Amino acid sequence: PGPMDYIPKYMEGKWHPESIEYPDPCLEGILKETYGVMVYQEQVMQVSQKIAGFSLGGADMLRRAMGKKKPEVLMGKKKEFIEGAIKQGFTEQHADEIFEIMVPFAGYGFNKSHAAAYSVLAYRTGWLKAHYPAEFMAANLTNEITSTDGLPFYIEEARSIGIPVDAPDVNRSDVIFDVVDGRIVFGLKGIKGMGENAAQAIVKEREENGPYTTFMDFLTRTGALSDKDEFGREKTIINKKAIEVLIKTGALDHLKEKDGTVLNRPTLLANMEQAMDYVSNILEDKKKGQGDLFEDLAEEEKTFVDFKYRIIEDLPYMELLNMEKECIGCYVSGHPLDIYKKAINKAVTVKSSYINEIGLQTKAEKEAMMASGAKYWQVKDYGKSYIALGIVSSIHEITTKKGDRMAFAKLSDYEGQMDLTFFPKVWTTMKSQIQDGEIYALKGKVDYSKDSASLIVDSLENPDSLETRSANSVHIQISSAFSSEQDLFEIKDYLFEKNGNCSVFFHLSVDKSPYVVKVNNQITIDASDETLDELKKLSFVEKVWTE
Repeated sequence: PGPMDYIPKYMEGKWHPESIEYPDPCLEGILKETYGVMVYQEQVMQVSQKIAGFSLGGADMLRRAMGKKKPEVLMGKKKEFIEGAIKQGFTEQHADEIFEIMVPFAGYGFNKSHAAAYSVLAYRTGWLKAHYPAEFMAANLTNEITSTDGLPFYIEEARSIGIPVDAPDVNRSDVIFDVVDGRIVFGLKGIKGMGENAAQAIVKEREENGPYTTFMDFLTRTGALSDKDEFGREKTIINKKAIEVLIKTGALDHLKEKDGTVLNRPTLLANMEQAMDYVSNILEDKKKGQGDLFEDLAEEEKTFVDFKYRIIEDLPYMELLNMEKECIGCYVSGHPLDIYKKAINKAVTVKSSYINEIGLQTKAEKEAMMASGAKYWQVKDYGKSYIALGIVSSIHEITTKKGDRMAFAKLSDYEGQMDLTFFPKVWTTMKSQIQDGEIYALKGKVDYSKDSASLIVDSLENPDSLETRSANSVHIQISSAFSSEQDLFEIKDYLFEKNGNCSVFFHLSVDKSPYVVKVNNQITIDASDETLDELKKLSFVEKVWTE
């Protein structure tokens, strides 16, 4: 990361060797392989040895001092570096110039072996994502299979690149995430309360004896599976808890009865214990020598007909989704926010995946205002408003030192969660309107005063009205790797070919200070999903959003 700002110079040197410049001709042997750019920690150390005559140990101490960025330590090393350079025959000015060139490279650099291994890993994973995107995303999901934070992020990432992610299914799921007909299927191991042994047993039985047909067929075949405990006694692999979570996550939703009907989840849950006891008695009879379990399937089917299900009305969609989330940790078969997808795409300006980045930008902008002589009250009240939409949960009320009531909460969107803060004045009017577990659109400012950014809520918005709200501006976050106007030519060419009703703003960083630049008034574009998707694919574009 240290030399990232010099990537354009590195590329220019690679394709146009005549453009390569060295801080000093004597450094060509050290920097030739990286086109005059200091990339590796070893190069920083070699330069200090070559220019200032440092020992290897002294060179490493200099590198550490640069990395820690302690001014007093760095200035001491700089003096030592310049004195050594003068002894080596360099002028004080030239030594000072070389030292200043070295500082940013040593700030956060890798040693060469680390960088090489990282490059190989980055290239291989990039190649896999390009050529086998479904399998690549399935592998990432498997890495996060027990993480309630990582799973929703990668599920949304997979869907954003056109790869469906299906809920668990006893006839399609593997133990871990797998790809079936181009679709990622949730791994059974990821269901809370399932257990890896139970997941493996279900998959193995299906692979050896074919798909499960009915609920009774599933209970019979998995109920016959057993293992030995530490004392040599038989124990059931698929227990009651495993069956319950399979039902709740929809893993048995696609099993049909002999008459073609599908039993809903409430019906399966209501009949589960009686059905398991019924099957257990049949299996016990078989063990006592009354015949082989699968010797006469016709007789077996006839026996199962004697079991009568107590039919229960299905639950509302939201309750089914919440039941699923309870057992998986996130939504898979659907999401409560799906009905507001258009509103989210059109009007939401802050999401959990990048609220911390907004917080950092806000902090930098406030610091810049303070440095320019702004009054405290101007800085205190500074900050644009953002709109978030999601499920509000974990509401926690507290009493302030003044005796007022305020609250903290969480807002869950497609990518994860963000923190919410309701100060007393707002909470007084909003308390009666907010309920745990409901969907809300909230307007507020981003606060960065804690370890992670949060949204300080100012008001409630109507989620239904957001969908019809038309955007009047398109905002483009430019990558920190941007170094010159030439880097923006591709974006400019794209914008020149477009027209619409939205102004365009660039968000970029120059000398580590954030700037917002409005593009020429004559350049306007539309805010369609197609245009925003195309913009996101252009070089040096990190994020695109509308306001």
